Amino acid sequence: MNDVLKNSDTALSTGARDELRLRVLRALEANPEFSQRQLAAELGVSLGGVNYALKALIERGFVKADNFRKSGTKVAYLYVLTPKGIAEKSALATAFLGRKLEEYEVLRQEIEALKGEVGSDGSDKGAKS
Repeated sequence: MNDVLKNSDTALSTGARDELRLRVLRALEANPEFSQRQLAAELGVSLGGVNYALKALIERGFVKADNFRKSGTKVAYLYVLTPKGIAEKSALATAFLGRKLEEYEVLRQEIEALKGEVGSDGSDKGAKS
């Protein structure tokens, strides 16, 4: 039983990690000049989470960080998806779509079962007035 829970926790955290990587890749593709702070605000995640995800994406060769001058004195980074990063984004999107379709099917079945319990008009069949 513990192995089942452990495996589902690992799958859940892997799915969440993959979703964050996909969201980061999408955001950077649209806005390569985003700072990590702007990226965190845009995605609604912590700055540390963005930093961790970006480091992993850069280490794996999915994103390249280039220095550029944002103003006369400030140096910033431009995050560019590599061809390998574009392929990874596509693979992550495909896997994410598959997970969401599975979730949708489970929810659809649950909704149908609930409709059967309460009747299609939303009233409880078993309730007495």
